[in-house]
Amino acid sequence: MNQTVRNELIPAVPRAAPDVAAPLTVPATVPPADPGAQTQALGQMRQEVVARFWAFLPCAGVGARAVDANRPAHVPKQYQEVAGWPLVLHTLAAFMAAKPLSGVLVGVSPGDDFLQRYQRPGFAISPCGGPSRADTVAGGLRSLLGDSGLGAQPHDWVLVHDAARCLIKPGQIEQLMQECAADEVGGLLALPLPDTLKAAATDVHGQSRVSSTLPRVDKWLAQTPQMFRIGTLLEALERCNDVTDEASAIEALGLQPRLVPGSSFNFKVTFPDDFALAEALLLQRMSSGDSQVAALFE
Repeated sequence: MNQTVRNELIPAVPRAAPDVAAPLTVPATVPPADPGAQTQALGQMRQEVVARFWAFLPCAGVGARAVDANRPAHVPKQYQEVAGWPLVLHTLAAFMAAKPLSGVLVGVSPGDDFLQRYQRPGFAISPCGGPSRADTVAGGLRSLLGDSGLGAQPHDWVLVHDAARCLIKPGQIEQLMQECAADEVGGLLALPLPDTLKAAATDVHGQSRVSSTLPRVDKWLAQTPQMFRIGTLLEALERCNDVTDEASAIEALGLQPRLVPGSSFNFKVTFPDDFALAEALLLQRMSSGDSQVAALFE
């Protein structure tokens, strides 16, 4: 892709002011000395690395399970209309309203120009879609670090979020950033498992039967966003790309992401009935003024 085309696809995104970013202090080693000299040397050698926050929305799938006969089958799930707007725009609006994100990158399939008509300052588009979610996310991270022109750095944070979780709120995004900014690993929104958990087995007639009941006391339902350092997450995905979420790749490095309580409303539109529930909740929010989508995209 030449530079002219790339600039059309991926416009510049305003960066957040440095005073809202999370500082990562990297002290240099100071040789033993008297207290005064040691303090002076430490002050001279201390390096402040400012870590900014970015969001990446993988938006390259089709979501065939979600579309029924009442919806156009040729339109990918994330572009289906929900509460008067393409589903992904509700998701985008929440992230564009969250502070202190420096910018949002949306990863689409090569040749997908659907979002071009909605292009606004505050989000950029990259044709980094791959054959799997992990491939798309890895491509998006490389784009953030390289050809996107956004200027992200490996030590910056990235919040990866499912485009189809269209009920996420700016406050929930900000909560994750606040609670994980000082964490050594990062973390994700999740919910403690509320229901009894059953393991299944198939009987001789091909029917599913309960094989055991599993304790739920330490079980959580993973949601998104999932927030990690760009460089660390990219390394994890390059080593282990057969995962269904980013936390699993981080876990494969031997790290333990932090669990931050999310919301039951932050569900992923996966099946046809999910559209109706998402639409009802979004219409309720829009009628009460608790939605940014119209203000941003009209």
